[in-house]
Amino acid sequence: MDLAYLRAHPQHLPTFLTHQRIRETPVGGGGVCTASRLTLDDGASLFAKTWPGGTAPDGMFPAEAAGLDWLRDAGGVPVPEVIVALPDLLALEWIEPGEPSRRAAERFGRELAETHRAGADRFGLDRPGFIGPLPLDNTPDQQWGPWFAARRLAPYLEISADRGALSGSDIAVVEEIIKTIGRYGGEEPPARIHGDLWPGNVLWGADGRVRLVDPAAHGGHRETDLATLALFGGVPHLDLILASYQETWPLADGWRDRVPLHQLHLLLVHTAAFGSGYRAAVLAVATALSTGRHA
Repeated sequence: MDLAYLRAHPQHLPTFLTHQRIRETPVGGGGVCTASRLTLDDGASLFAKTWPGGTAPDGMFPAEAAGLDWLRDAGGVPVPEVIVALPDLLALEWIEPGEPSRRAAERFGRELAETHRAGADRFGLDRPGFIGPLPLDNTPDQQWGPWFAARRLAPYLEISADRGALSGSDIAVVEEIIKTIGRYGGEEPPARIHGDLWPGNVLWGADGRVRLVDPAAHGGHRETDLATLALFGGVPHLDLILASYQETWPLADGWRDRVPLHQLHLLLVHTAAFGSGYRAAVLAVATALSTGRHA
């Protein structure tokens, strides 16, 4: 099987893998999925993802593939080409990883601004999505604040509470933020965002360019992507990324004050999916919001 055959017959890939007709090497970078590097007969490589145990949540890989295509259409940050998108398997163009560099960071900041500026019709999307292992309710709306509270904060607070990942006082603090979402300001038209842009979903290529991977793409607030780049240790050269972004498309006044609000979504996803190990991070940003000054 070579790349040309696979493009013409993507549905055959699982059979070739089952019968070990393709060299398969385990790699990292699959997030909650199992990832491998596939080497085809013509020497081409692919990055493949499968769900542990075999059967992926319904619609998960097609949603990721559609998100990658939608982000690519923006003409900003490049994304890997989707080669195969099946219910239980996703295979993408292989990107040779490289080291983060200042030049790549500056270009990434400019290109991320262009991706965001491509925009979206509404906040949300016309189809449901996933973020990590969890469903993502993309029911659209025209106003960011109420949509973010209802679709990005409340569902993951509820899951976190149900699994005991947050205490009663933690829950009360976040509930107050949800109820008073309008006080934080920052309303903007919908941007075309990645939606899960923590540093692990920024792929630094050997060719000196950054790619976006593992999106939860939708129409959202551009500050969300920028805020989550600072989570979990922060992406390399974040100051350069933000500076070049600002030169390309300046952010609204007060954006730094809103960073904890935008981070709260992804941190609640983590307490919902992975438990109380992320409780302290949720409480830190929630406390910063409840005690800080806002636009």
